[in-house]
Amino acid sequence: MLMRPMDTGLKIRMSPPLGLYTIVNMFRNQHTVVVQNENVEDITYDNPDIVGIMVSLDVLPRAAEIARPFRERCIPVVAGGVHITTASQTVPDGLFDTLCIGAAEGTWPDIMNDLKHGQLKPVYRCSPNFTGSDIIPPAYDLIPTDKYLYTNIMHTSRGCPFRCDFCYNSFGGHRYMHREIDDVVSEIKAIGRRHIMFIDDNFIGDPAWTRQLLQAITPLNIRWNAAVSINVATIPGMLDLMLESGCQGLFIGFESINAASVGSVHKIQNDRTRYEEAIREIHNRGIMINASFVFGLDEDTPEVFKQTLDWIVEQRIETVTSHILTPYPGTKLYNQLEAQGRITTTDLSRYNTAHVVFQPKRMTAEQLIEGYLWIYRELYSWKNILRRMPRNPRQRLAYLNFNIFYRKWGRWTDRLCRLVTYRRIGLLAERLSRYL
Repeated sequence: MLMRPMDTGLKIRMSPPLGLYTIVNMFRNQHTVVVQNENVEDITYDNPDIVGIMVSLDVLPRAAEIARPFRERCIPVVAGGVHITTASQTVPDGLFDTLCIGAAEGTWPDIMNDLKHGQLKPVYRCSPNFTGSDIIPPAYDLIPTDKYLYTNIMHTSRGCPFRCDFCYNSFGGHRYMHREIDDVVSEIKAIGRRHIMFIDDNFIGDPAWTRQLLQAITPLNIRWNAAVSINVATIPGMLDLMLESGCQGLFIGFESINAASVGSVHKIQNDRTRYEEAIREIHNRGIMINASFVFGLDEDTPEVFKQTLDWIVEQRIETVTSHILTPYPGTKLYNQLEAQGRITTTDLSRYNTAHVVFQPKRMTAEQLIEGYLWIYRELYSWKNILRRMPRNPRQRLAYLNFNIFYRKWGRWTDRLCRLVTYRRIGLLAERLSRYL
């Protein structure tokens, strides 16, 4: 994968690819299934009966390179993942033998059956009847834990009910579905850790269901983090229930402090007039915030970077993840920019939210990339780390741990992980978080 300017080895070794380990769990009793993650190990080009590659947009060129030696030996290669599901029509012919569109659980049984009978098809689509009860958990026990910071990650749902223009979920093929609560509880117990990272697109996609889940996990006495939409603060009693069940931090897509910019991509769940109130409600419960921002929206001007930095510091937002607006093929945003002639490169390896691949409306491409890099440097300067220090003393250890050892000194921490294993450092970070 093409590393972003602020990334270190910690990013690519953060967690294992759960999608691949789901396929392992589906077939482990009938076949020998081997997972190879090029981010953490070299690929061995041996002679399997079939190869599956999980593809996001920016790794499509590399996925094609990996597929080629297998296909030259007549070993069928199946491509799946978020990009294939969203924009299969943009995948050039001849890169792969088969495209897998949708959930692995709803496609791979047919793929393996057809392979057995020598009748592999060029495209497999997940049935529209697929539901959350059909979701299969990953094979956690087969994950090489020393190679990753965290393996205590899981999905409680898939998809998102909202359709923001720049998001993969704006494509009609992505459906929101939640899992059976008993299955989620069983999976938490199987992971066997006191801290869980829920990696759903939106943990509160169905608030009534989320309430039931939080009530069910409260007796487990775990600590957890999740990604939610900003309207979490407007759902009566939700934050209190989150706190009671062990919530430590929430990843929230603010995207912009400019109401016009938010509106330009139809992020209807974000009410800019209530941002500060939502932050107060979350902070008053001792829950930290990882805020996501997107720069380069049509209403953004060069002043947006300084304005956003000042606002983040004023609100004492604990951690920030920033992105350059990226028009993924298959999304409403891509279709809009393509129609306007504003797509400036077809080099898909640059579509990773750290490069400018379109012509911004109210600033130059150079101003956008420079501002994006500037705000990262400023946010994680010693001055602004100290200025954003949480008022709640119990949060400060976890706050400093992330801001210093993951962001500011990430390369040093990565070297330490290579010496003592990523798992040990991840466990240390988890223990520190228990002081919250």
